[in-house]
Amino acid sequence: AYLAMGELSVSVLDRGTAWLDTGTFSSLMQASQFVQVIEARQGLKIGAIEKAAYRMGYIDQAQLRKLAKPLLKSGYGKHLMQLD
Repeated sequence: AYLAMGELSVSVLDRGTAWLDTGTFSSLMQASQFVQVIEARQGLKIGAIEKAAYRMGYIDQAQLRKLAKPLLKSGYGKHLMQLD
């Protein structure tokens, strides 16, 4: 339908990009396990929007720390506080 309406667009995903289907309980579980493995093995945080905003210059270090402060009890909050 989108092709017929001229509204279909296609983008080639960068190398290392993964498309995770989460439409069923089983696929959601598989996606969460994939994220867990990548984060543990590669030390990356997937979906870290605060980190992305900081790296892209949308927020400064003070704003990043303000966002991280309520999350300090989690590994994620500590991760954000360690960014420079």
